[in-house]
Parts: sequence; C-alpha cells; structure tokens
Amino acid sequence: MVTINVLGQLEVIAGGRDLAPTAPRVKAVLALLALNANRVVGTDTLFAELWDDRPPRSAATTLQTYVYQLRRILDSIPQGDRRCDIVTKAPGYVLRTGETDAERFLTVAEQGRCLWRQGHVAEAAERLRQALGLWRGHALADINLGPELTIHKAHLCELRLRMLELRIQADARLGRHQDLIPELRSLVAEHRLNERLHAQLIDSLRAVGCRAEALRAYQDLRRVLKSELGLEPAPDVQRLQAEVLNGVHGGSVTALLRTG
Repeated sequence: MVTINVLGQLEVIAGGRDLAPTAPRVKAVLALLALNANRVVGTDTLFAELWDDRPPRSAATTLQTYVYQLRRILDSIPQGDRRCDIVTKAPGYVLRTGETDAERFLTVAEQGRCLWRQGHVAEAAERLRQALGLWRGHALADINLGPELTIHKAHLCELRLRMLELRIQADARLGRHQDLIPELRSLVAEHRLNERLHAQLIDSLRAVGCRAEALRAYQDLRRVLKSELGLEPAPDVQRLQAEVLNGVHGGSVTALLRTG
C-alpha cells in the first residue's frame, strides 16, 4: 500500500522504498494534491502554487507533464500495493489515496481533544502524543513553498503547536511536572513570545517547589515581551506570578493555560 507523508520531508512509501520525485515543482504538485487528498485541486490553484501570479504561456502543458511524471511513479507500484492514483476531474486533478500522515494527524489530534473535553486526561495525553509522533520534522521540509503550500504549512504548524500545548497541559494535570520542565525550557527558547508555554513552565516549576526558578522564568518572559513588543505579560500570567510570590501551592492553572 502506498503511504504519502508530508509531515517532514515528502515521502511516497511503497514496498519499503521511498519513491518521492526529486524535481522541485513535481514535488510541489504532489504535496498540494496530497494535502487535498480525495478532493479536486483546480488547475488555477496549481498554477498559483507553481508560478504565483506569473504563469508562463505553457503552464497548462507543463502541469500536464508534471502530472504525467507523478502517474508514472504511481504506475510503477504493483497493482496490489497501489490503491493510489491521480485522476483528471474538472477543473483540475484528484489524488485518490488512503489516509496521508497529515490526515492521520488531524484525526488523532481531534480524538485527543475530544478525550480532553470529556475529562479523560490520561487517554487524551496518550492520544495527543500519538498524533504529535507522526511528525518527522518540519512539514514539507524539502519543498520550495509557493503561496498555497505556505498556507497549508502554517495551518498544520499552528495546529501542531496547539496540540503540543494541550498535551503538556494534560501531562501537567497528571502531575508530571518534573518530566515536563526540560521540555518546556526547550520550547520557550524556541517560541520566545508564546505566553502559554512560559506560563506552563512557571506553573510546573512552582509545582515541584522551585519558587526562585519560577520567578526567574517569569522575569525572562517579561524581559522578552518588553524588549520585543513593548508589552507586559498577560494579566493571567501576572496573577500566576503573584501566586508564586505568595507561596500559593496547587493553585488553579490560569485561564491562559486552558486550551482545546
């Protein structure tokens, strides 16, 4: 069976081999079709991705050539393993395939979010961990992104971050603060302006009795926000800092930490 993956470098896995094309624009066409699997992608959308607002006169013929190259790759897969093809359907093309890793991520992430809302915290944490485990790096990592794929990537990356925040919140609810601290330190270094992650780090440090470190974490956030945006931390984070200063233990996690 063919598996098409976009949550990392583009992969077309069949029979244990990666058959992904190497030509940059052919890869872009496949990625856009995969991100819209089993739905029609119009030729105008593909033109916009490949050439922005300056398609050449030969755009239609060139696109047909790219699709032909992709069909040749899929046709090289034994019929019993294929279950994947590209069909012409007005006003463009459809990649008919099973679930891609992006679709699987969306499905499993939604399952995790539903479990969280239902109060099944441990199950939610595990399901969200499974969803996040589908990522092999940055989405579409080896593709030259045009405007359409840029939008898709931004959406996937934003959802990944939200699900990561929710998984961390679930782990915190389960009392796994000590294990979370190293991960959160790394995340706040990567997402310096994300107040939710900073707040969770402060809360986890407080939970394990590291008041001084929690206060330093707050001051680190305050410096970053002040220097880069000219802002103070959100009121919820300021209240969290006040709880730390006043020695409040086991206080409720602030509204800023709630997600899902």
